[in-house]
Amino acid sequence: MQSLIGTGVALATPFKNDLSIDTEALINIVNYSINGGVEYLVILGTTAENATLTKDEKEHVIKTIVEANKGRLPMVLGVGGNNTSEVVEELKTRDLSQFVAILSISPYYNKPSQEGIYQHFKAISEASPIPVILYNVPSRTGSNVLPSTVIRLANDFENIVAVKEAAGDMIQALQLLKDKPKDFLVLSGDDMIALPMVLAGGSGVISVIAQGFPKEFSEMIRLGLNRKVDDAFKLQYLFSDCIDMIFEQGNPVGIKQVFQSLGLSENKVRLPLVHSNESLAKRIDLFVEKINKSI
Repeated sequence: MQSLIGTGVALATPFKNDLSIDTEALINIVNYSINGGVEYLVILGTTAENATLTKDEKEHVIKTIVEANKGRLPMVLGVGGNNTSEVVEELKTRDLSQFVAILSISPYYNKPSQEGIYQHFKAISEASPIPVILYNVPSRTGSNVLPSTVIRLANDFENIVAVKEAAGDMIQALQLLKDKPKDFLVLSGDDMIALPMVLAGGSGVISVIAQGFPKEFSEMIRLGLNRKVDDAFKLQYLFSDCIDMIFEQGNPVGIKQVFQSLGLSENKVRLPLVHSNESLAKRIDLFVEKINKSI
């Protein structure tokens, strides 16, 4: 799965002032990310606000991104949920021929045991016609997929090829990196520790901030993969403050303020999220202005 090494972007869904999908802005964000040098696109991850998208809107987002991409970059599709049978049914009925993998979140709200998580992904693995990336994000799901469970799944199912590890715990990440099978990929799902994870043996990141600063962030990850540590950390420290800011009031609230500062889209989110307050908006605007002047 060489196509998953480097920087993938978890694409947000831009909205107009009336909160309908802004198709033109979505196309612009896709092109901005591709032209900035990211390695692949992730469609309908949690950053896409897919919890508040209708079925028809999700299909529209997929169609728009696929057509905008025009085959330029590999694409990963988010296919997950907390109803195992429903996820399995989608995998059996959806045309996945244009995607290199699915990204599947650990069940949320149900808070299953580690054995329940294992059985959930076992069912997904057996149903999926393409490779599977596990997604561990305890802050959203309410349960942590332990390294032992990830490694068990990686060893038992050939098409489970990677994990997006977003627990924000470097010790847990190191455990995964130490024990993983040789060709299994550990991808950071946390922008702040993406570089340290890469330097410890990780294969890259599925990033939020990279769609706002694709050139610089993807270059940081490439420098890390090539062990150019000093140059990589210069970029890490340049963006550390902004990484904190974009998650300060919820995701994708912050990255949408970056988009507005860049002129890519409006900072509009759907309830229960609300747009960034004036203080955060000003701080992000100042950061974007500073970056544009210095790079």
